[in-house]
Amino acid sequence: MDRLRRRQRPVFSGFTTAEIEKMERLLKESDQQLDKEFFQKVARRFSSSAARAGKPVVKWTEVQSWFRTRQQDCLSKVASSTDASNHDSPLPNSNSFNKTKESSRIPEGETIPDLSELKFEARSSKDGAWYDVDMFLSHRILASGDAEVRVRFVGFGAEEDEWVNVKNAVRERSIPLEHSECHKLKVGDLVCCFQERRDQAQYFDAHIVGIQRKTHDIRGCRCLFLVRYDHDNTEERVRLRRLCCRPA
Repeated sequence: MDRLRRRQRPVFSGFTTAEIEKMERLLKESDQQLDKEFFQKVARRFSSSAARAGKPVVKWTEVQSWFRTRQQDCLSKVASSTDASNHDSPLPNSNSFNKTKESSRIPEGETIPDLSELKFEARSSKDGAWYDVDMFLSHRILASGDAEVRVRFVGFGAEEDEWVNVKNAVRERSIPLEHSECHKLKVGDLVCCFQERRDQAQYFDAHIVGIQRKTHDIRGCRCLFLVRYDHDNTEERVRLRRLCCRPA
């Protein structure tokens, strides 16, 4: 699954004013799907313009990051509802959390939390990566007693909707770290790390296994963090900008 996700980080500072204005118009007026091909097209257009002569080329991931940040500002809040039915049912609108179910009742002692003021991320069963949740479409309780929700991911259509386990695959959205917060990280900490590969860029859970502290400069934190990804046990040295922490 070729998904990419951007969190709420500061917008890439290398864009010119004209480029930012162009992206603002595209965000408001374009009916195209905001996918990898779209971001690559915009990046090529900016990089080949006369106004960028002498400046670094624009990477498609930088364009993608800008759009994802803007999109997150427009996300609808999700709220819990006390309605329940015997069949999966769609939400009446994007701000409702319709508690449909497969069993006759919710297991004793289990409650559905109020989601109105929170933002969530969910782990896809297709690739094991974490993606921001745009909305919860429906809810069900399996015969085993496990609760599942059907989610739509930010930036993806209905064809990518998934049923995910509430307990193991849904959580409050991870928070990007500021440069001044690097001292909070310790060996053994669980983080959500932005893994960049040639054909994909995704967020995975990882543990910090080593830290190389460095003096900060005008660019911010220059420390290096050795992380081991939980899903495949590979290791990689990354900068702070690629790490997110779990909410307290």
